Amino acid sequence: MSTPADFQNEIYLAGLGDVLPGFPTDLTKLEDAARDVLSARAFGYVAGSAGSERTARFNREAFDRWRIVPRLLRDVSVRDLSVEVFGQRMPAPVLLAPLGVQSILHADGERATARAAAALGLTSVLSTASSTALEDVAEAAGTGPRWYQLYWPKSRELAASLVARAEAAGYQALVVTLDTFTLAWRPRDLDGAYLPFLRAVGVQNYFSDPVFQAMVGGPVTDANRDAALLTWVGQFGNPALTWDDLAWLRERWSGPIVLKGVQHPDDARRAAAAGMDGVVVSNHGGRQVDGAVASLDALPVVAEAVGDRLTVLFDSGIRTGSDVIKALALGARAVLVGRPFAYGLALGGEAGVRHVLRSLLADLDLTLALAGLTGPGDLGPDTLVRA
Repeated sequence: MSTPADFQNEIYLAGLGDVLPGFPTDLTKLEDAARDVLSARAFGYVAGSAGSERTARFNREAFDRWRIVPRLLRDVSVRDLSVEVFGQRMPAPVLLAPLGVQSILHADGERATARAAAALGLTSVLSTASSTALEDVAEAAGTGPRWYQLYWPKSRELAASLVARAEAAGYQALVVTLDTFTLAWRPRDLDGAYLPFLRAVGVQNYFSDPVFQAMVGGPVTDANRDAALLTWVGQFGNPALTWDDLAWLRERWSGPIVLKGVQHPDDARRAAAAGMDGVVVSNHGGRQVDGAVASLDALPVVAEAVGDRLTVLFDSGIRTGSDVIKALALGARAVLVGRPFAYGLALGGEAGVRHVLRSLLADLDLTLALAGLTGPGDLGPDTLVRA
């Protein structure tokens, strides 16, 4: 029976024929490798964060404050990385985070990412800000599991249309990002005066939407593109949303709803009270609030507050298998990985994404075994000690 760890053997065996991996196996080195193949603007958009980028640094530093304590003489010959999330059995506790404008990284963009995830049975979460319409990405994913992430626009009619399209296209859960109703001050993008959306990248779900098209007087063409972009600017993000609005969304989505961006236990409790199914403990990879709490530091208190009522997921800062272990041990059911697969996409399209995911899963599998653990169910606070 094959395991994720077998990827290690594939690499070593290929080496007997002097065939080396096409991409870095140390996923912390992907960023530097991607810098060499991307334009400065595209690289800055993906790698950059808010303000001084302290929050992104805090995310990584938080993992260093926890250490895994390996246990010995335990039978780890058979391991199972699978977890159940919303009744769906996932082969590993890893999802692909919603990440927009992927065509600035590779021409195949979200299609390549969807194919790579589907090949491994992993769930990909498609961003509203994708550079390919959600129906086309669903077609690329085939039977692969997929969720849809909503940036809630000002128009309820437009929001309802996006949600209905996602459900019709087979997206199984709805992830509502709440921390990005406006873009943060991002110096890397500002210094390059670069926002992909204003170049008509990442707006394809809007431009292909019938409600949006009605707003601009018909299908979006070169003739009315500027007007469509101004309409998008007026619709993206809704700072007037409150907890009371969630009931409206709950009525329009029959599957699980997950709120992304939760960092305070009281917000997690309010999500449970509002009938939500899960939360993602996330600070958007440091891209929104400069100087915010690290996601990993927020995770234990959120999990303690609602772990028996909601499915708690985690993102922001995952780079290695040991990072996944630490997040699961501190209360997450599964994690979402973002920038690493984005860099893989930049380096090699679908093959690059698949390499990154296989590397992460192999690292997770091997690290679990070497820590004396056979799967996510073995993980808990006693897996770790504070540095």
